[in-house]
Amino acid sequence: MFTGIIEDIGTVKTLQSDRQSMNITVVSPKMVADVKLGDSIAVNGVCLTVTQFNEQDLTMDVMPETVKATNLRQLTVGDAVNLERAMPANGRFGGHFVAGHVDGVGKILRKRPMANAVYIDIELSEELTSFCIPKGSITIDGTSLTLFHVDKNSVTVSLIPHTYKETVLGTKNIGALVNIETDLVGKYIIHQLQRGQQSSTITKDYLLKHGF
Repeated sequence: MFTGIIEDIGTVKTLQSDRQSMNITVVSPKMVADVKLGDSIAVNGVCLTVTQFNEQDLTMDVMPETVKATNLRQLTVGDAVNLERAMPANGRFGGHFVAGHVDGVGKILRKRPMANAVYIDIELSEELTSFCIPKGSITIDGTSLTLFHVDKNSVTVSLIPHTYKETVLGTKNIGALVNIETDLVGKYIIHQLQRGQQSSTITKDYLLKHGF
């Protein structure tokens, strides 16, 4: 479990990939300060497992489904990535519930300054926007953000100067792909409601027949 509060910006040191899987090494002395083999690290919002590390960097494998479903497949050596360690059980919860399981990718449509903030419009599929509500939570490249506008095929978020500076979102240009994880709690609620509708024997005809 993560919170969406980015701890460090790492730099991609090496990439080994074939058509389906990847092996990625990221430089981040801060992350390796207390890391252990098998620990979970969110890289641009993707939960990965540490397989090797030293005093400067850590190495993780990326399985085929993750390569296909996220923007990690577009990484090159030297790229910056958002990093967050898994939340300890006794840690403070600064963002929102983030699983590190990316639902899909979005595309940056527009970035515009507004007073002390930067508004970012992101194109999403209708499937993803169905899980988005104004003032709700969304994770973009691992960063916990609040939605303040939702359309059928896009959402808008606002970044304060600190978030813009301390995450990779500040360096991404129009057209860049970003990893999207919609609100975990909302997905479970919608899933249960949909299952209930499919299995319920209470229909409109049933209610009319019984005087409702």
